[in-house]
Amino acid sequence: MAEQFDVLVVGGGPAGYVAAIRSAQLGMKTACVEKWINKQGDPALGGTCLNVGCIPSKALLESSQLFADANHSFEGHGIKVDGVSADIPRMIACKDDIVQNLTGGIAHLFKANGISWIQGTASLLADKQMQVEAADGSQSTVFAEHIILATGSKSIEIGAVPLFEDIVVDSSGALDWESAPEKLCVIGAGVIGLELGSVWSRLGSEVVVLEAQDAFLPMVDQQVAKASQRIFNKQGLDIRLGARVTASSISGGKVRIEYTDKNGEQTLTVDRVIVAVGRRPNIDQLTLPEAGLLIDERGLVHVNGACETNLPGVYAIGDLVRGPMLAHKGSEEGVAVAERISGAHCHVNYDAIPSVVYTHPEISWVGKTEEQLKEEGTGYRSGVFPFSASGRARAMQDTDGMVKLLADAQTDELLGMHILGPHSSELIGHGVMALEFQGTSEDIARTVFAHPTLAEAIHEAALGAHGRALHIPNKRAR
Repeated sequence: MAEQFDVLVVGGGPAGYVAAIRSAQLGMKTACVEKWINKQGDPALGGTCLNVGCIPSKALLESSQLFADANHSFEGHGIKVDGVSADIPRMIACKDDIVQNLTGGIAHLFKANGISWIQGTASLLADKQMQVEAADGSQSTVFAEHIILATGSKSIEIGAVPLFEDIVVDSSGALDWESAPEKLCVIGAGVIGLELGSVWSRLGSEVVVLEAQDAFLPMVDQQVAKASQRIFNKQGLDIRLGARVTASSISGGKVRIEYTDKNGEQTLTVDRVIVAVGRRPNIDQLTLPEAGLLIDERGLVHVNGACETNLPGVYAIGDLVRGPMLAHKGSEEGVAVAERISGAHCHVNYDAIPSVVYTHPEISWVGKTEEQLKEEGTGYRSGVFPFSASGRARAMQDTDGMVKLLADAQTDELLGMHILGPHSSELIGHGVMALEFQGTSEDIARTVFAHPTLAEAIHEAALGAHGRALHIPNKRAR
């Protein structure tokens, strides 16, 4: 007889493990199926994010930025350091330690909450049953009253540049190099491509970024995107837009990339390549035909507003469904679904989900861009404050970037916040809170911020939306 649970979660990443923990907290007998085997050969929770995504990439971004600061920024603070070098194998080991500690922490949380961890690969059958295949090939069947699908996503591969050993890699492979390639090509100027390109550029690689689209970071407010592109170019990232890769070949340990741009056919020879052209839902083996799960042409599982699929009692969350492929979005969906199953109120505000690019300076945003508001025909006012006018940023000698705030022209309700600058991933929370509470730019302008702080730039941008910023000239002060 099949083992039975109240809730069965398929996938132990940020969406799945959070859904499992919340379900268990609400008193439901909960299990989670996860197949991940880490680089040490051991089963691990945390999915892509903790094992080969968000966490390890941020660890390398932090380590490489410290190295860059020691080489280029310390002297400006009166700190002289001679003979600075990067021990890249130690950086990789540090990253691995961080990953193991965090994934082990999730296993501890599962134990503390009484969650059964079923190691293996799950496939959805009919009648709320899951077929689970263990690593040794043995199979079992698990039944649950409620099933939450949370298998995440995986890197998109392109036929023109097939992956090859450690020479042509996806984002995961780029986290384990123990030396910096002399010349590196990153295909894709999105979030992942820019972050990984930044890591290896700081560690000494000459980096060329090929992006097929003609616009840089089209999902970002373009005033902010264009400013960030200028900064990245100064940092040494050679970003080539409208560059469509058509073929590649490997010879003598070198990779020859062929691409077309506005000037015609081009070639580029590099030592290594990172393919970072996006991600797709990980639905391989997730469902068998007899289950009848509805999946659209993009590979996304079809769900309603409560994340329930076309199969009653079967839910899907995170990267499997519509919306941005972000860990925090998936986690909140996991909480919402668990609470809905228990009969409690559930809510995810998809209009107030922040996004971040963890380059230096960081780019973060929430809500609408100026381009979106123009396209919609929504009247708005904007306020922009540069970090060059911030006392704290000056003290840090880190003044690139700005805060941009967009508010409704009639009601003054905050419509969007966009930040390019130091620690913007921490600052964007102010905008998320204001959007969630339907705050106005005046609400922010009348809020007292500590001095001197980077967050004061948000206050000044809000003042600027009304033409009365205090620390920059105003066009319409009143």
